[in-house]
Amino acid sequence: MSTTPRPVKSVGFIHLVPFDPSDPRKGHEEGLELFEYAEQLGLDSGWVRTRHLQHGLSSPAVFFGAVSQRTKRIGLGNAVIPVGFENPFRLAEDLGTADVLSGGRLLPGLSVHGPSYDDALNDIVHDTGWREEDYGYGRIERLRELLSGAAIREVPEYNGIGGDFDSARVEPHSAGLSERLWYGGGSLRSAEWAGSAGLNWLVSNITSYEEGEADFATAQRKQIDVFRAAHREGDAARATVARVIVPTDGATAAQREKYAAYVEGRAPRTKTVHGGRTLIAPDVTGTNSEIIDFILGDPAFQAADDYLFELPFEFELADWKQILDQLANEIAPRLGWSPAK
Repeated sequence: MSTTPRPVKSVGFIHLVPFDPSDPRKGHEEGLELFEYAEQLGLDSGWVRTRHLQHGLSSPAVFFGAVSQRTKRIGLGNAVIPVGFENPFRLAEDLGTADVLSGGRLLPGLSVHGPSYDDALNDIVHDTGWREEDYGYGRIERLRELLSGAAIREVPEYNGIGGDFDSARVEPHSAGLSERLWYGGGSLRSAEWAGSAGLNWLVSNITSYEEGEADFATAQRKQIDVFRAAHREGDAARATVARVIVPTDGATAAQREKYAAYVEGRAPRTKTVHGGRTLIAPDVTGTNSEIIDFILGDPAFQAADDYLFELPFEFELADWKQILDQLANEIAPRLGWSPAK
């Protein structure tokens, strides 16, 4: 296992787009403003979480349609879309539309898992046929084929009624979108599958406890290595690492106090294996120099092509901007990255 960091291809952030249920528009507008700010800073990408039945972004394709009209360059990523909630055909249409509007900037991150609510709620969320549905990796394969532009029917002969608008493929088709898919995983099994499927790989601050490995970063590094070993591009296969990282440089005294309390309050959850199978990464806060030392010494970051800073849900717009400012202007340049023009 090499300890020499790979050259950084891109730097970005992940945002939940949280909102107050009494005023959801404000939270969504702040999300749009944050993407505009990140583009001004020269960051390469902004990614959003997907949250259902929570006070966070539930419809990333719609959100990115709006972002596309306020930005010109920044990549628009999903971390991630749980495709078990989606009809692959309709999701392909939504992603294609957002990609066309953005000029080909979507970076869809995907994951699979089955329905997790009680039966009554699953009937509402997934419709009543969920018990017979396949929620495995095949769902992503179906989505990728639909995004590829492959014909899924023979177009009937035009009979002169309603206009000649029929297509054999999902529309709008956006060339290259099917090759810009990430799998957001956290196990050796999912890493091997994503590699064998030729996808990109995304890991975040939750991962699986496997093979007795309780060190979070080492466990993630093993997943990246397994992913690349299974991928047709080998060592060139693209891996993205995301963590909650909160720089204190450039912060006010009140912000530094808030950041310290946030990290301290979440620290106990990182000290145990949850349910015998889940590890949670420690949040990182400190000076820019301390954060750089952490990234350079972290086995997962050493193997990553792309770095993402996860923005704490509980913070406010001024806090998120301060974090992105330090990332773009101080931290990332000292790691060999240059801002996009």
